[in-house]
Amino acid sequence: MTFHKHITSAANDEMKQLARLLDTARERRKHGVVVLEGLHLLQSALAAGWRPLALYVNEAAAGKGELLSLLAHVDPHVCHLVATAVLAKVTALATPSEVLAICERPAVQALPAGSACVMLDDIQDPGNLGTILRCAAAANVREVFLSRGCVDVYSPKVLRAGMGAHFVLNIHEAQDLPARLAAWQGRKLVTHLEGSVSLYSQDLTGPVAFVFGNEGAGVSEAVLQQADVRVRIPMPGHAESLNVAMAATVCLFERVRQQEG
Repeated sequence: MTFHKHITSAANDEMKQLARLLDTARERRKHGVVVLEGLHLLQSALAAGWRPLALYVNEAAAGKGELLSLLAHVDPHVCHLVATAVLAKVTALATPSEVLAICERPAVQALPAGSACVMLDDIQDPGNLGTILRCAAAANVREVFLSRGCVDVYSPKVLRAGMGAHFVLNIHEAQDLPARLAAWQGRKLVTHLEGSVSLYSQDLTGPVAFVFGNEGAGVSEAVLQQADVRVRIPMPGHAESLNVAMAATVCLFERVRQQEG
């Protein structure tokens, strides 16, 4: 494999820019890009048709067969070899990944008729958001709408937690969720502990919007007012509530169960 350049200094302008992109959502949005760290994310992105604008290979991993097979599908003019010590200063990971890639932030396609969707109201924890995306992809619920108050869906932590889910989902950022719900042609279910009915009493087989709220505050009042049904997950044991990612998993896979039943 021939690399376009060999970067050996953290003072390199590209490395400084890469560090900024990894560090802040504002910088990523400003340039309209996503940064992928690791072989798994790169493999998933390439399989989904993403093409890196720039790709940085950790020199310690440059001879690995799995990496070389992936690089065969990338324009060599965007591939750069980087000293391991330099990548260590750029990334927040304890050990630098084998590869980092900068890709264009994807465009969102039109919502297909009859789909189910997930709507997320101010989810703040990257691990929760990534896990919900992974669950939605596994449950074949491809449309995800994020309120303006959600953590950046393309942050490195969310991407790692999503485990490739980003590349098979239609992700709609910075949405007006009350307006989206008002226009939704289907059922609208909001998870809520008060005045709610059991999730298992509901027909989830048709077009349905699943709405999940902030880890502490839950779903906002404006969103709650647009719901058809407030649902709760029965918990006969000793727990007040479930983590939002766990709740989303239960709800989405109850839909899967009903569709296969």
